[in-house]
Amino acid sequence: MARRRMLQTFEAAKEVGNYADVPVMPADVDPQITISRNWVTQPFYIAFEEDTVLALMSGSANVRLRDTNVKYWPVIPGDHVYVPAGTPHRLEPDGESVLIRFIGNDPAYRAAIFACERCDAELDRLEWEQDLDVEAVAIYAEIVRRFNEDLPKRTCPTCGTVADEISLEQLGWTAEPSAI
Repeated sequence: MARRRMLQTFEAAKEVGNYADVPVMPADVDPQITISRNWVTQPFYIAFEEDTVLALMSGSANVRLRDTNVKYWPVIPGDHVYVPAGTPHRLEPDGESVLIRFIGNDPAYRAAIFACERCDAELDRLEWEQDLDVEAVAIYAEIVRRFNEDLPKRTCPTCGTVADEISLEQLGWTAEPSAI
């Protein structure tokens, strides 16, 4: 995957979209820094095998957390949020924002957790090992495509609410079956 240069953060951000998590440092730098430009709420919570730090470069947002005593963290440019390993979290931007994420450089396990918007019960959890050479958006789009196609997984076991299908188009993602 082509890496962006960190020296011009905002110029590099113009080339990426929602939750692209594009690495911007040379491949041998650890921790690695990824960048994304986001304007819609992340459609699932994400959990990392390792600790991660989020830094908002522009815009404003909430970082929503699950399974912690802190439910959300409002962020503005310059704010950093430490997210412990295994903690599901998602970004909820107020308009367009640029986010950088500090993560380990080695392949590591990730999990996407879909939650009921009504009662917050877990609907589905998909886990994979991600290498930074694989585009995050390709993985995320395939995960969302699979979730959209599975009505039982979109149906809350607690309250019976059926989650709406997630628009890949709104996120700027495309997913071909078996893209990953």
